Amino acid sequence: MSTAEMVRSKLAGEGSGHDWFHIERVWRNAIKIGRAEKADMFIVQLAALLHDLADDKVVLDEETGLSEINYWLEGEGVPPNVIEPVLEIIQTISFKGGTGKILGSLEAKVVQDADRLDAIGAIGIARAFTYAGSVGQPIFDPQYEVREKMTKEDYRNGKTSSIHHFYEKLLKLKDLMNTETAIQMAEERHQFMEQFLEQFFKEYTVDEE
Repeated sequence: MSTAEMVRSKLAGEGSGHDWFHIERVWRNAIKIGRAEKADMFIVQLAALLHDLADDKVVLDEETGLSEINYWLEGEGVPPNVIEPVLEIIQTISFKGGTGKILGSLEAKVVQDADRLDAIGAIGIARAFTYAGSVGQPIFDPQYEVREKMTKEDYRNGKTSSIHHFYEKLLKLKDLMNTETAIQMAEERHQFMEQFLEQFFKEYTVDEE
C-alpha cells in the first residue's frame, strides 16, 4: 500500500473538510510549489500527504498520531534523515490561532503554503463552512467579536462563526505565504474571498422596502 492509499483509507468518511480530497489538493499544490522553489520533493510529498494525520482537528491525540506516522514511515523503509524533517514539518505548519512555530526549512515552507492555499479562495470558503457545521458553529452571529489574539485553546474552542473565521484566519493567510510561487497563487483566491464577504454582507443587511 502506498502512502497516498494509506492516508486515503485513514480519512475515509472524514467530514470536517480535512478529508482525502483536501490532502490530494495540498499534495498537488506542494508539488507545484516545491518544484518551482527547488525543494526536496521526497520530503515535501511525504509531509503533504501525512500532514493531517496528527492534527487535533482530525485525531484525538496528536502524539499518538505522530507515533503512527513514524511507525508507518519506518515500516516503509524511509530513512531516518527523511523521517525526522517530515515529522518536524507536520508539527510546525499548522496555523493554531496564529501561534504556530517558526519554520526551519524550505520544505516546511512549501508544505505550509500548499496547505494554506487550500484554506482560501472558493475551496477555502467551502471548507470553512463545512468545518463550522461539523463542530456546531453558526454561519454568522453578530454578537461575536473578531478575536485578534488567541491561544491555541481559544482558537479551537472559543465562540466564533464561519464569517468571523475569515477575519481571524483566512484573510490573513495571503500575507503569511512563505514562497514567491505561493504568494502569486494566493492573490486571486484572496480577492475572491473579499468579493464573497462583500456579497454576504450586502445580502445580510438588505433593506426592507
